[in-house]
Amino acid sequence: MTHLTNADLHCHSVVSDGTLTPEELAPRAKTNGVELWALTDHDEVGGQERAAAAARQVGLPYLTGVEISVTFANVTVHIVGLGFDPTDRALVNGLRQTRGGREERARQMGVELARVGIPGAFEGAMKYVGNPDLISRSHFARYIVESGHCPDTNAVFRKYLAEGKPGFVPHRWASLGDAVKWITSAGGVAVIAHPARYKFTANEEFALFNEFRAHGGRGVEVVTGAHSQADYAKYAEFCSEFELLASRGSDFHSPDESHTDLGKLPDLPGGVTPVWSLLESRIQ
Repeated sequence: MTHLTNADLHCHSVVSDGTLTPEELAPRAKTNGVELWALTDHDEVGGQERAAAAARQVGLPYLTGVEISVTFANVTVHIVGLGFDPTDRALVNGLRQTRGGREERARQMGVELARVGIPGAFEGAMKYVGNPDLISRSHFARYIVESGHCPDTNAVFRKYLAEGKPGFVPHRWASLGDAVKWITSAGGVAVIAHPARYKFTANEEFALFNEFRAHGGRGVEVVTGAHSQADYAKYAEFCSEFELLASRGSDFHSPDESHTDLGKLPDLPGGVTPVWSLLESRIQ
């Protein structure tokens, strides 16, 4: 599978904060030319069996996936896991603990949003939630658009839900070391998701990559929906500097919200080794 170019190894379903089911995502990926797919719901592997079955039905090679929320340097960082055993007890228990604080955080977000003139936001967000354990800012954003306070979800994040805005409530997630360990001990490969999004200083970013490698992390998303051409080049260089493999994923959530559809990313830059070269034995 090392010859393939159109791998999409980062997307979300209704099991976390996407709007499509795993059964809807697999044929969409296949139709869009995806050659290897992974569903990477936030802090949850409950959709893996469904995704693998849906991929088999349309003849699409599949890797198990998850996106784990991590606190690093007081910032939420996401670590994607690929090709692991989704029934691994340490992984499943670790993800359960990571999900644990989401409802309390969401209720507090509802309180904060009511203070700035958006009452009923928690209850409104719950209407969009497929899995109550995984209520997230995206669900609040959909309700705030529906209630007429913002024209689209991007505007909601800018005005209300980004760090420093009135509806933002921080949460303490897993540690970087724990997330990487859960993935690797379950037989998978850990990947830093969309690194350009974190807006770290050069020193903070170096510390993230250094510590990630020290814990056994092996990959980084070079080409992803949140990255620019300049980011592709930068993180391709990081692959060389930190001896990492390159991953690729749209981070698709919804046909109405995501600016990059499944399978519609440019190819990985030349000179990098794709992460799936390590995972051929785990492809279903």
